Amino acid sequence: MYRNIHNEAMTNKELLEKFYTSFAQGNFKGMTECYDENILFKDPVFGTLRGKRARAMWEMLLSRKSKDLEINYEIINSTTEQGNVRWTATYLYGKKKRKVINNVSSNFKFKNGKIVEHIDSFNLWKWTKQALGSIGYVLGWTPFLKKKMQDATNKKLDDFSGKKNYDI
Repeated sequence: MYRNIHNEAMTNKELLEKFYTSFAQGNFKGMTECYDENILFKDPVFGTLRGKRARAMWEMLLSRKSKDLEINYEIINSTTEQGNVRWTATYLYGKKKRKVINNVSSNFKFKNGKIVEHIDSFNLWKWTKQALGSIGYVLGWTPFLKKKMQDATNKKLDDFSGKKNYDI
């Protein structure tokens, strides 16, 4: 269990503060220290990830982080069992450096001072229009493109994890 400067157990609000402060600083280790060993993560781009695979995703994303990534967040609520955060990521995406502003709602479940479930929700069509341009506008709302994106991002995660010797 985490401790604050007064050597007391970290509240779930402090845990979320640590998670998003680490995210904004590009510190994947700080983020993943907040996760339970068996974390369940879900979002529209990666789908469902568990445990080491979810932690590897953050390392992969932040290892590719450019200096233009900006993270802003607001903790909406935090109880002993769950929390909700609204956050925005602003960054340049892909070879064409398209500007993306992604507004995300995150829901969390906590147990024993750790995050055990993290579910990110955002408008995938809005994201694909910004990130992919015209193809995102035309196909970004379709289950076909969603599956294709999840397959591609998970292949990138597999490749990254293999290079890092993750046992996932």
